[in-house]
Amino acid sequence: MSGERRQLERPLTHVYDAAYTGVPNWDIGRPQRAFVQLLDAGLVRSPVLDVGCGTGELSLFLARRGHDVLGIDLSRLAIGQATEKARWRRIPARFLVWDALQLSGLRTADLSFRTVVDCAMFHVLGDRERDRFISGLGDVVETGGLYCVLGDARYDQREIYGLSPEELRTRFGNAGGWEVVFDYRTVFERRWSSNPAYFIGVQRQ
Repeated sequence: MSGERRQLERPLTHVYDAAYTGVPNWDIGRPQRAFVQLLDAGLVRSPVLDVGCGTGELSLFLARRGHDVLGIDLSRLAIGQATEKARWRRIPARFLVWDALQLSGLRTADLSFRTVVDCAMFHVLGDRERDRFISGLGDVVETGGLYCVLGDARYDQREIYGLSPEELRTRFGNAGGWEVVFDYRTVFERRWSSNPAYFIGVQRQ
């Protein structure tokens, strides 16, 4: 897949590379609690794709517990840090610089997934990007597979930032072949604060 590492010069690439020269506020050094609970509930099945994986804490957590995990992120700096963590911790997670809006390219490489985890990636996407991402999910998620997203609850309905269960029901409903199977309010933890959030699971039919 190394030859496929193109199309990564979206404007946000440089923004996130700059963020990862330090420790971003969203990088808390461990997985968010919602994903720990997801694992404890037995809802994570391999292979797993971690979209917008950052420095890899969620990927490493799942891989340490026996799951086959691929983490992808726009930021080469974040992926480099995740790869180093995996090496030093001796955890067999894999990481790849890849644009989550190009998931169909993973399918071209014969990759498909039973679980996709998304820790605060979807909630920063623009309107058209959200539909494009959902279309790509349809190419790589197996029948019965689960997409699980954690993101800030939308506080201003005039803005696209954040997410809501109603929005995901509408977008995935329009895409066809998906069903929201759980949603609940929780928090998204940051290093110095926390925000009201939603944790939502959508199953491929």
